Amino acid sequence: MRRRFGENTRSVHLPVAEPPAQTPLGQPVWRNAAWAFENSADYADVLGGRAPGYAYSRIDNPTTASFAAAVASLEGAAAPEDVAGQAFASGMAAVTAVFMTFLRSGAHVVAPAPVYDGTYSLLTNVLGRFGVTADFVDYSDLTRVHAAIRSSTKIIYAETLADPTMTVTDIRGLYQLARAAGAVLVVDSTFATPVVCRPLEHGADLVLHSATKYLGGHDDSTGGVVVGRPALIDKLREVRVDTGGSLSPDDAYLLRRGLETLPLRVRRMCSTAMVFAASVAKHPAVRKVDYPGLPGHPGNELARRLFDAGPEGTRYGGCVTVTPHGGYEAGMTLADGLRLAGVGASVGGTHTKAAHVASSSHRRLGEAALAASGVDAGAVRFAIGLEDAEDLIADVTRALDALRVAGPTRT
Repeated sequence: MRRRFGENTRSVHLPVAEPPAQTPLGQPVWRNAAWAFENSADYADVLGGRAPGYAYSRIDNPTTASFAAAVASLEGAAAPEDVAGQAFASGMAAVTAVFMTFLRSGAHVVAPAPVYDGTYSLLTNVLGRFGVTADFVDYSDLTRVHAAIRSSTKIIYAETLADPTMTVTDIRGLYQLARAAGAVLVVDSTFATPVVCRPLEHGADLVLHSATKYLGGHDDSTGGVVVGRPALIDKLREVRVDTGGSLSPDDAYLLRRGLETLPLRVRRMCSTAMVFAASVAKHPAVRKVDYPGLPGHPGNELARRLFDAGPEGTRYGGCVTVTPHGGYEAGMTLADGLRLAGVGASVGGTHTKAAHVASSSHRRLGEAALAASGVDAGAVRFAIGLEDAEDLIADVTRALDALRVAGPTRT
């Protein structure tokens, strides 16, 4: 007679459901941290990359791999078989992995002057301690980028749409400079998404996203992703595994689910942002509005060449930066005076959010770096959500009307 297991053993070794023969319409969530094998040889083959499979979720997880592959498919629409991806625990984890993969002590990076605050701090405060140097350059003039390149330049880093100036990057021009320098062209396309622009089609080697933003789209998950040629992504994977910045399967599930409605959400946000920007620009309390869809924006022509268009016209992104007259205090007052748009971090969610740039997203740049980036101390970035355009316009108009009466003067 077969020996009966004890109650503890029976509780541990419960029956496991077999994967169904039918194809699920939604992505299953594999929460496993570890997998078991028939024998040690199979385990060794998977760990050694000699056989496909999963052993430990810090290394690989099917739900996380599915999300990375989905983003690679969207960004590599022109040649999906030539694009692979790796997912990370956050956008900054993705940026860090890219730098750690392609930089060594003594390496040099060229980056845009209005670069994301976290990237700026990583380059100056963290990687600078390990012998990496960086120059932050005005990318509106590629001759300045060319002049900044050195023999030690290993990465030319760019943002498709720069935050908060909404500067449009000449990716094709940067590709020529990167190729001549033997540098890797890395493009942060968080603010554009593949619905607006796919930098790989214009010469980028790697494209990264803070997936927390538009890709997820609901402010309920955190993650990052990098896509590009498989040979480069393979190197990136090694660093991800060694440093441990892997995306959790639950976040991967939510982020991948967000991709299914990405075009619908981004098209709506772009359309609303265009109407919002055009209306707000007319208010007498506003000094300037940064949005590439406006004819007066310096990136308007370039955007029309690079960015996708649909029946609604060219898509210029879902963020608008409004700078009122009156400087720092005016910007704070404007953000605090909103009622529909909330003051908060991140972009790309269903709710419209406003952020006073100098005190929040770019607080670590300092006054000099902000000025060099062309960012006014009063600038307020609006991350447009899915509300009706007329309601958002009424909200900001009321706040601007009150600001005009109060008239803050600090600069």
